[in-house]
Amino acid sequence: MNILSEADGLYHRSAREVKPSLRAGTIQRTSYIIVTTMKSRPTSSRSPDGVSFDTQRFAVVLVHPETPENIGLAARGMANTGFSDLRLVGVSALPAAAYRTAIHAEQILDGARSYATLAEALSDRHLVLASTARARGQAGLVSLDEALGRLSAYPPESRVALVFGNERTGLSARELGLSNIRFRISQAARQPSYNLGVAVTLTLFALAYSAGEPAPPVHERPLVHSEQEDAVRRFRDLLDGLGFMKETNRVFISRRVEDIFRRMTLTAKDRDIILAMFRRALAGGAAKRLRAPGRLEQKKIRKGETRGE
Repeated sequence: MNILSEADGLYHRSAREVKPSLRAGTIQRTSYIIVTTMKSRPTSSRSPDGVSFDTQRFAVVLVHPETPENIGLAARGMANTGFSDLRLVGVSALPAAAYRTAIHAEQILDGARSYATLAEALSDRHLVLASTARARGQAGLVSLDEALGRLSAYPPESRVALVFGNERTGLSARELGLSNIRFRISQAARQPSYNLGVAVTLTLFALAYSAGEPAPPVHERPLVHSEQEDAVRRFRDLLDGLGFMKETNRVFISRRVEDIFRRMTLTAKDRDIILAMFRRALAGGAAKRLRAPGRLEQKKIRKGETRGE
């Protein structure tokens, strides 16, 4: 049976016309598939709608993905929306299963880069956006639309990472802590989360096909991620030098302080001003300690014995 019908831009085609390599899993049990037609968007310069957009400055980062097929689906979503920089954390080799779902996106898998840690994968990025399905306990969590709106406030040459976690566990608190912006993709049903490949595709589609000319940037370009991390560590150590942290709360306060500074998406000027403030505070504290009267002098002052001196 050959089903061919056209209505509202949707094409329905018999599953028997699908390539044999695709006829596995749920596709084998489906009587037809739906293919939507859409305008192609180039990887740089201008879209058909005249909106400037450069997909080459974005990297998709998958952290410890478990299912090769999901990696392939993510690559396919990237190809569909014009993105190409795929980075894999904790994946040393791609099995054939990843290529089976990466239809017309094999070149993205071939060019994918592997990293031992998330920090290494992010080191050259100015902005890091991380996806999470956990709403509870996430400071600064925003919707996908708001995250993309914040992104448009930075210069168009800023290099961006879009980070997605493991299919079962998502991103850990430590991994989420490395991001500047955390977002959640809305859903109608009470599902725990989207499939990894679907989450990547939804995010990239919203990013690539958002309507309208972007507003002029209002922020300076941030430091690259490795420099932001270095600044955060220095701020934390300086706060420790001021006596802000105690042994009983050092781990908790350190993490919260690091989280606050990361969400600031530091620029070079931000870093330099904050460092100057810390240095002045430390210098002022040292000078105050030098000027502070000793116990005997304090006792004399209280008794009024130093009046008239």
